[in-house]
Amino acid sequence: MRLGVLKEPEGEDRVAIVPKSLRKLGKTGFEIVIESGAGIAANHLDADYAESGATVGSRSDALSAPLIISIHLPDVADLHSGQVVACVADPFRNPEKVQACLDAGITLLSMDMIPRRLSRAQSMDVNSSQDNLAGYKAVLLGAAAVPKSIPMMTTSAGTIRPSKVVIMGSGVAGLQAIATAKRLGAVVYASDVRKSAAEQIESVGGRFIEVDGMDDFEDESGYAKPLTAEFIQKVNDTVCGVASDADIIVTTARIFGRPAPITVPSSAVSGFKPGAVIVDMNADVGGNCEDTVAGETVVTANGVTIIGIKNLPGTLANTASFLYSNNLTTFITSIFKEGELVISEDDDVLVGAPEGNDFHVPGMGGVLICSGGNMHPKQTRLGGVL
Repeated sequence: MRLGVLKEPEGEDRVAIVPKSLRKLGKTGFEIVIESGAGIAANHLDADYAESGATVGSRSDALSAPLIISIHLPDVADLHSGQVVACVADPFRNPEKVQACLDAGITLLSMDMIPRRLSRAQSMDVNSSQDNLAGYKAVLLGAAAVPKSIPMMTTSAGTIRPSKVVIMGSGVAGLQAIATAKRLGAVVYASDVRKSAAEQIESVGGRFIEVDGMDDFEDESGYAKPLTAEFIQKVNDTVCGVASDADIIVTTARIFGRPAPITVPSSAVSGFKPGAVIVDMNADVGGNCEDTVAGETVVTANGVTIIGIKNLPGTLANTASFLYSNNLTTFITSIFKEGELVISEDDDVLVGAPEGNDFHVPGMGGVLICSGGNMHPKQTRLGGVL
């Protein structure tokens, strides 16, 4: 079967498949056609793909393949009925694009719907691989922007105290941010609405910020549940109080399929010390900081810098592409049987686990969004539209 790899739109430096993955794909039976220039921004030349066995061609050549692999969902107008597309479709925020795939008879495999707690799917989990890098890069950005050193230094001119870093949220991205800040020599405090996160935070060198009345606000898929307005206020007040004298604040709170919750209101920012840096990891979905401007770095009247980069994994295009490619290669080869793709609606990775199973998230779990023009019954609640 031919597999087409597309060049991503402007502003996205990652590529979905890297040359190192081609050997495994070739052994499984795939013939890879890659759009010329697709990997250049991630440091992979057309010659690298050709030497690894791929055919380098035009965009139309790649789009003609029965199976398309990409990061972003291509323009549905460029696709045709019967094609299979594996990408990060973000279906809850893009229900109209899912509907367009349904109408066009395209099978859409949205990789951001991987059931995180299903052990077989962990090597395919693009959310975790990309979030891990984003957490790492967020701390580096904060360290580069803050006007002081990070570790404690004892010098002939005096002793410099270590910087204080506060990480808001300790999922995959948050834990990597904590570990990175700790490795740089900072004193790290971290929060999460999941009480179970305390042990994880401490295991990577952080100090857990506990909020009175905290429960384990975690859903079946491992993501944080939506919280009441009253508890959100209590969390904000407590954590922002700890962050009031911090040098770097990294916000990571993201609720699947919903706008990012505000964890740093403007009133808190006005109380942060001059020179503090906020790195908002969710600028692309509204931002955790009320003063974040998506895609920009702004400085407030009281001298607080707020970094709102929208695609943090994309700033590490080479490594991010390598991990994404591994995720996709593992996933695709797992559903390729005897020379054909087998899209089975009994596969927990594809459609989510049965009702009653701990892995099941109604309307969310599973990669398969639509197949052959039909929405799978477990995934009919996307955006309340389909």
